[in-house]
Amino acid sequence: MNKPKIYIDGQAGTTGLQILERLKEREDLELILIAQADRKDPEKRKECFAKADLAFLCLPDQAAIEAVSLAEGTSTKIIDASTAHRTSWVYGFPELDPDQRKKIKEAKYVANPGCHATGFISIVHPLIQANLIKPDISIHAFSLTGYSGGGKSMIQQYEGDQENDLLKSPAIYGLSMQHKHIPEMQKISGLSRKPLFTPIVDDYYNGMLVSIQFELDARQVFEVLNKAYQDQPLIEVEFGNNSFLYANAMRNTDHLKLYVHGNEEQTIVCASFDNLGKGACGAAIQNMNIMLGFEETKGLR
Repeated sequence: MNKPKIYIDGQAGTTGLQILERLKEREDLELILIAQADRKDPEKRKECFAKADLAFLCLPDQAAIEAVSLAEGTSTKIIDASTAHRTSWVYGFPELDPDQRKKIKEAKYVANPGCHATGFISIVHPLIQANLIKPDISIHAFSLTGYSGGGKSMIQQYEGDQENDLLKSPAIYGLSMQHKHIPEMQKISGLSRKPLFTPIVDDYYNGMLVSIQFELDARQVFEVLNKAYQDQPLIEVEFGNNSFLYANAMRNTDHLKLYVHGNEEQTIVCASFDNLGKGACGAAIQNMNIMLGFEETKGLR
């Protein structure tokens, strides 16, 4: 059997580089590598797309849209890690619904979820499906993330400016209330209202904690979420008694863990995962495995 050929368009970025490094360990795949000097050459990239069975787009939004046009006329399957196609392509969150894996497997184009959106949707979507909350609910969520989520420029900022005391404390951003993950949060969760979302970056490399509060019985919320994910290999639900939850606790893994805390009247649900794992590269490799017929968790941590 021929090994599937994989091309990464944008392999020098944070996500692309990590996917590349992880796929290098796979003996059941053949990587199509493009020379440094040719990475922005449309014709050379077009040749790579034509050779590939599957391509990852690890590019800014507009560049990802342009890359799709370079692959036109080929049979190459595409996983886009950018925001560009998340509300129009098949959504790459296999745990979303019972038939989502089938949709991903049969799709030519799959949109990899955003990191913040992954945590948000993993909490909200099952609660709406179970009618525990209504689609028109007003939801406020906050998300703690390591600085690697900001890509090369933010990594360089945090690791290169050791004298800036401001970078040693948490920073709220997305203050226009128009964070780029909000459209997929709303659509994929099934909300009729845009959520109120506050992202926060802090001085650690990777790891994420997305938290949402509800006026609901915590035990009831746990039962709904636990039932939704009981057969999922990469998602675990725990009724917690933790005194603290740390945002980097699931770093360097490809799993997601939901913690449900609270009482009979109020609940907080926290999604703990790695923004570079289940929030990016791990999710992309999981989707690749499904699309190419490999065991879903192969090569995951």
